[in-house]
Amino acid sequence: MNYFVKPDSIVRQIWGKADTILFIFAGASAEFALNKAVDWLYFTGKLPADPLGRLFSTVEYARQIVFAEDQQALAAIDKIAAIHGAVEQKRGAQIPDWAYRDVLFMLIDYSIRAYEVLEQKLTLAEKREVFEVFYRVGARMGIRGLPTTFEEWEKMREEHLRDNLISSDFTLDLYRQYENHLGFVRFFILKQAQTLVVPQRVNRLLELGKIPLLAPVIATYKLFRYLKVEHLLKDAILPTAYKPQIAALDFRSDDSQTELKFR
Repeated sequence: MNYFVKPDSIVRQIWGKADTILFIFAGASAEFALNKAVDWLYFTGKLPADPLGRLFSTVEYARQIVFAEDQQALAAIDKIAAIHGAVEQKRGAQIPDWAYRDVLFMLIDYSIRAYEVLEQKLTLAEKREVFEVFYRVGARMGIRGLPTTFEEWEKMREEHLRDNLISSDFTLDLYRQYENHLGFVRFFILKQAQTLVVPQRVNRLLELGKIPLLAPVIATYKLFRYLKVEHLLKDAILPTAYKPQIAALDFRSDDSQTELKFR
């Protein structure tokens, strides 16, 4: 059976653990709020109504593609493109190509950053592998203007961070929704996780602070994981409503034959 991502790929290691995915989610939730095209996500009403669910849906689609058989992954990518096309038709305007690239760039960047926070530094070859997987996703979606190498992506990523982010009323509203859905304590933890993974410009625009108070907790969590009791810490900090979804993010080698369902 041919898979969209090779079974021994570093990308599968990154996206095979709920821990890493949660940090990808944390970074993406910060940058989503700053993106100049966030009004597109408000257009459907789904983002302000359920910001965590909307972001989990985006992350879960990416995860499922990473573990899907090749044709199934391509079908899922086509479905994502069709969903966005329907939103464009309803609004009577097109989502800018740079906005599509921004989301793709986030998945690349936070895959690397989250893994390096929780596990270890990636080699240049591994970073290139992460880029290559998501480049194929973007190319299949027909996103124009994509970089073709990791080195080109690094330059474009810096340009996008500089040009496409702004703190706006949408930013403030979305963060209010995060706090409403998470509660004060979990919202504080989310922001601390964001401090650990987001680029400096994102941190500066959101005023997250320079001292990540969560860093000692990461060390404790690694110890818990070594002792195989990490669920105790997860249960203490994760929203009850999303625990089943989060638990399902862990991918085991014997899950390879599990049917992946795309919403």
